[in-house]
Amino acid sequence: MEELVKTFHIEFSLVLAQLINFTIVLLVLYKFAYGPILKALEGRADKIEKGLQDAEESKKKLTEMLEKEKAILTEARKEAQKIITQAEGLAKKNKDDILVEAKAQSEKILVTAERKIAEEKEKMFVELKKEMAGLVVLATEKIIGEKIDAEKDRAIIEKAIQ
Repeated sequence: MEELVKTFHIEFSLVLAQLINFTIVLLVLYKFAYGPILKALEGRADKIEKGLQDAEESKKKLTEMLEKEKAILTEARKEAQKIITQAEGLAKKNKDDILVEAKAQSEKILVTAERKIAEEKEKMFVELKKEMAGLVVLATEKIIGEKIDAEKDRAIIEKAIQ
């Protein structure tokens, strides 16, 4: 070993000094560089872990919200269908009521029209009778050449009308 030391010119005091220097540098680096770096890495790892947990919670909440949304949409569809069904029933009822009312009004109009036609017909017959009576009287006066009294007038008119 001595030969090795002489061949490579190794001095133990220098090796010991370098070993002490290396230890001091290692301690200084550990205290001021490695420690803070480890602390920063641990803090970053904690933040990443917390972020992952938050993401997992958010995913769970999102899933719950989607399920609630589906339930709400299903309920809303059921309610909408119920409202549509009610509206259709109400529309059918209103349609039936309108048809019944329109039929009643048309029948009323027909009855009124028939009554008015009957009244007009009656008036026409009365006027026709008067007109015919007047014509019969004129014709009779021209044929007979004299004025007939009211009693004879009426008898002739009735006979002519029949």
